[in-house]
Amino acid sequence: MKPVGILGGMGPEATILLMQKVLAVVPARDDADHIPLIVHQNPQVPSRIAALIEGRGTDPGPILTQMAQDLQSAGAHALAMPCNTAHHYAPQVAQATPLPFFNMLNLTAAALQAQGAQHIGMLASPATRMTGVFETAFASHGLTPVWLDDDGVLLVLIRAVKAGATPDETGPMMRAQSEALIRKGADHLLVACTELSLLTGDLAEGCPWTDSLDCLTHAIVGFAQEAP
Repeated sequence: MKPVGILGGMGPEATILLMQKVLAVVPARDDADHIPLIVHQNPQVPSRIAALIEGRGTDPGPILTQMAQDLQSAGAHALAMPCNTAHHYAPQVAQATPLPFFNMLNLTAAALQAQGAQHIGMLASPATRMTGVFETAFASHGLTPVWLDDDGVLLVLIRAVKAGATPDETGPMMRAQSEALIRKGADHLLVACTELSLLTGDLAEGCPWTDSLDCLTHAIVGFAQEAP
């Protein structure tokens, strides 16, 4: 199988969740049946929130570019980045090496269209709205994002997850935000932040949902298992 390089650490727990999802989706009977991953777990990538929302700090782009090149040198055959907000820098990452880059946003938009979704309730960092990273992918698949009137609560929630908040603290917040999106007309919820991927058990009931991390997982597994 072909190893896939993971630009990780954004955040660390979300990267581990991706690895767990890749393990879970493969019906392995022995170690050798699992997908080979080369994980660059780098929590020192400069804050995407600081750079994109607050306009301060170090540009994450050059660090991500170097990580992609390091993964190529380590033997990766393709690259994946389990952070929706960091896809603002996806063009730089994709151009850093000749390796295929699995764009999580495009994969997610295609999956949503295939499910017949139209109005997508966005559970995402405010940075994804401010930078418009989903706009092109959504427009090409006939999707309309539904944003909260005040997505500052989602930023509080994301920071709480990064700080190790308990499910009792984060669960009611996640449920309330997903319910608010349904009231605004969302017919499908999208978990588009890998910190929030840790909280899908607290989504509002009765509305279909997709996790962008699952879309990336299936792309990784499909590529790795392809014949050389």
